[in-house]
Amino acid sequence: MSINQQETINRIRRGDLAQFEKVFRHYYPLLCRYAMSFVKDMDQAHEVVQELFYQLWRNHEHLQIHSSLKAYLYRSTYNNCLQYIRKKKIEQVYQKNLSQQQNHPWSPLEVMHQQQVSEIIEQTLDSLPLRCRQIFKMSRFEGLKYREIADQLSISIKTVEANMGKALKTFRERLKDYVGIIIF
Repeated sequence: MSINQQETINRIRRGDLAQFEKVFRHYYPLLCRYAMSFVKDMDQAHEVVQELFYQLWRNHEHLQIHSSLKAYLYRSTYNNCLQYIRKKKIEQVYQKNLSQQQNHPWSPLEVMHQQQVSEIIEQTLDSLPLRCRQIFKMSRFEGLKYREIADQLSISIKTVEANMGKALKTFRERLKDYVGIIIF
């Protein structure tokens, strides 16, 4: 990494907004075009890159870049695009399952079980400690991998694993009577 790039990173780390804006203005259009090649939607590409710069500024004091700034930004954009694509796939599967369920005639017993399971899931989520709940939602609802959760929350992967283990154990215990009805 050149001395100039290291100075740019150091200035951003110290909170130099003018330097951050300079980097933003230079890389934003380039990164949007790069993101577009993955997400195939220009509005979403802009959102992916805006989120990258938001996170970069939000965590500027802890910024650790060991390669070039350009490589870091492109790699981060790539990772954010993959995260978006995974999330979209999860949403599509959910929508497909939902539409299939809506076309399926439910018996009164199935409706009752579905309501009970939904209530238990909601109560279980609410009963989890805040950090544990947040990690569980990021993993199961947003489709993030443990490493991504650890990076976003600035915690270790072991902490993510421990919290997920705790959450899953709680869900298994509370939903044990419904195992034949649902696949968790």
